[in-house]
Amino acid sequence: MSWDVLLLMAHNFAKIAIVSVGGISVMIPEIHRQVVEVDAWMTNAQFASAFALSQVAPGPNILLMSLVGWRVAGFAGMAVATAATIIPTSILSVLASRLESQLTHAKWYSVTRKSLPPLIVGLIFSSGIVTAKATGLDTLGLIIVACVAIYFYFYKSNPLILISVSIVVGVIAGELGWI
Repeated sequence: MSWDVLLLMAHNFAKIAIVSVGGISVMIPEIHRQVVEVDAWMTNAQFASAFALSQVAPGPNILLMSLVGWRVAGFAGMAVATAATIIPTSILSVLASRLESQLTHAKWYSVTRKSLPPLIVGLIFSSGIVTAKATGLDTLGLIIVACVAIYFYFYKSNPLILISVSIVVGVIAGELGWI
């Protein structure tokens, strides 16, 4: 492990975290671009695996950053990636909360607050696209995604049901040699 890698990781992850609005979900495309395409620290499959593990493991979604750091540079990488993601955004949050009471009457502030939800939805949507591309989504995967999206649009039910059904469909498709 090189100090250069740890410093570059700290710089990149802090930069990504500072400009992200809406949490880890909106950071995924840039994290992927940085660690897979720019720095080549991971492959698409490794990134998709880290993402999947971060989503099924209990705890915050920030676990993705820790897993990427672990994969790249072991325990030191995990510590640097996690700290670089949490510390700058925590400082920014404290500063923003202290300034908010002074800014609530400004016209630009209310316009900015109204524009953030559509921006975040767009960023989360792009995260889904990047994650799907990283997994090498095939026709069966696209069908599962479409069915889940349609189901959730019409019925608001427990997602564990659809996760279980999707796993069963994937296992059956694998056994039949479709994937």
